[in-house]
Amino acid sequence: METIKEKLKDIVENLMIPEVEAYLEDLYKLLETNSQTEDDKEAMEEMESFLVELQNILAVIEEDKTPDSEYQRIYDYIIQNLEEHEHGHNLEQED
Repeated sequence: METIKEKLKDIVENLMIPEVEAYLEDLYKLLETNSQTEDDKEAMEEMESFLVELQNILAVIEEDKTPDSEYQRIYDYIIQNLEEHEHGHNLEQED
């Protein structure tokens, strides 16, 4: 059975970080062509900060000094945000 720590590591490494990096890549392309808006610059700063947070989560998992309840809390938070984002995205598509 997969532990909560393994599930959290998997979702951060294989879903969250690649998505954030892809989004940042798109934002960097706007920067290269000098076509970014203030919102894009703000999003870039937020995503860079978020990427550091995700990498910190992986570092904490590697240290293995955090209780499983904390890993569960972080995992639940990520899943909830993914579901809200997906639900919001689906609503946008319906309009």
